[in-house]
Amino acid sequence: HVQLVESGGGSVQAGETLRLSCITSGFAFDDSTMGWYRQAPGNECELVSSNSWDGTTYYADSVKGRFTISRDNAKNAVYLQMDKLKSVDTAVYYCVADQKYWGQGTQVTVS
Repeated sequence: HVQLVESGGGSVQAGETLRLSCITSGFAFDDSTMGWYRQAPGNECELVSSNSWDGTTYYADSVKGRFTISRDNAKNAVYLQMDKLKSVDTAVYYCVADQKYWGQGTQVTVS
């Protein structure tokens, strides 16, 4: 069955760094577009970044230049390097495959 397991969230100070990881199984990872979404309390869920099977990447304007998405097809894993974190980045971050399969989420809190 499909599994997406996020890790790496936590509580940090503004300006610090976190690296989220998502380890997956149960679907054709190499052929999938992997994305990181986030949802802050009271806000809609938003796409933060994505990495398609051909390497095409997308970043929301709010994170361009600070976040970097990467993938390791050999490990069926996708990562989100988050630098220069801001308080507005506080949210639950979800790993998503093909806008269809979702992980359980990991909390990121920036103060």
